[in-house]
Amino acid sequence: QVQLVESGGGLVQPGGSLRLSCTAFASHLNIKVMAWYRQAPGKQREVVASATGDGTTNYADSVKGRFTISRDNARNTVYLQMNSLKPEDTAVYYCHALQYFDVQNYWGQGTQVTVSS
Repeated sequence: QVQLVESGGGLVQPGGSLRLSCTAFASHLNIKVMAWYRQAPGKQREVVASATGDGTTNYADSVKGRFTISRDNARNTVYLQMNSLKPEDTAVYYCHALQYFDVQNYWGQGTQVTVSS
């Protein structure tokens, strides 16, 4: 069983920045992929960015060039640096993890990001 604990959400003005963090807690961890999703009211949850242990990263087109995902494997933590934020980035952001040899996937509790003047 893995628990993902998120932090870093909040209210920011357009053009501002936020840094989200997500730490995985479990007796044993063998994380394959950590990712960030987001979901706005009335919309489907979508992948924002993902990162593998070997450093491979992927981004949604809507955030490419503005967001950066990074992992600190020693701390079992993934970050999402969000720059040049836009109102359309407003959503609940969820951390997600997949493990090797584990059929389950795991979700954080969600952290609200609101971009508004």
